[in-house]
Amino acid sequence: MVRPLPAKLVAIGLVAGVLSALFGVGGGIAIVPLLLLVCAFAPREAAATSLGAVAITALGGVVLYALRGDVRVGHAALVGLPAMAGALAGTGLQQRISGTTLTFAFAAMLSGIAVWLIIG
Repeated sequence: MVRPLPAKLVAIGLVAGVLSALFGVGGGIAIVPLLLLVCAFAPREAAATSLGAVAITALGGVVLYALRGDVRVGHAALVGLPAMAGALAGTGLQQRISGTTLTFAFAAMLSGIAVWLIIG
């Protein structure tokens, strides 16, 4: 793999942070495609890097929201703990499918979400 320029990674992080704050998205929706297209990451590397970046982003965001008293810790746990279990299951599944299949499945998911948003 060609090493991406740090400036590209910083730009991807800024885009993801803005999208995350505006729409509640950033990881899979912005970081993964940008790492694939701009930095030529392999699909597994892009997904793993995105998860690491989202952890940092989430920590920053939750601290600011908590200072305002907007975090419902119980509800966050009810969503977050099963999400963690799902992430473990998804990681195991991802290791069993090809990078090409993963890329097509990701594109199909994003397309489906786009259609759902437009129609819904």
